[in-house]
Amino acid sequence: MGVMSGNPKNEPMHYGEVIGVWAFIAANNGLISGYEAFINHVGDGDLGKLVKEAIDLMKSEKKELEGLLKDNGIALPPAAPDRPKANAEEIPVGARFTDLEIATAVGSDVGKGLVSCSAVIGQCLREDIGMMFGKYHMERAKFGLKALRLAKEKGWVVPPPLHSSSVNNE
Repeated sequence: MGVMSGNPKNEPMHYGEVIGVWAFIAANNGLISGYEAFINHVGDGDLGKLVKEAIDLMKSEKKELEGLLKDNGIALPPAAPDRPKANAEEIPVGARFTDLEIATAVGSDVGKGLVSCSAVIGQCLREDIGMMFGKYHMERAKFGLKALRLAKEKGWVVPPPLHSSSVNNE
């Protein structure tokens, strides 16, 4: 039996797992701060709920992963303090993010998060860490579908040039 057999929680993390987890927390910290600022700019109530859901999802992931790093004696990445609340109507129009910009950023961040989860999964030797990121991947995919549906419903999707099939040209 080698060092990487038995209970995964008793196995050491390798450097790739450490940096993957640490970087994921650091990215979530930045996104949480940015999304808290977005909340101050949102005009659409449904989008506000979606952004709040994203914040809650990332905070949940962060809490679980910080516990993992602490259990392994690894220092945590820094995080910004919570953003103060502001009234969107008091933010000048030219300085205010539009709902389209916020929805686009959230959608883009979902894609980046899925890639990040997959990258960590691919380098894990510890099954428990790989499973955690598998769970995050599924949660983010589900959230991404919700974000896409809302963007379509609200007219915030800006599609790339659409391919028309030769079947339609007959």
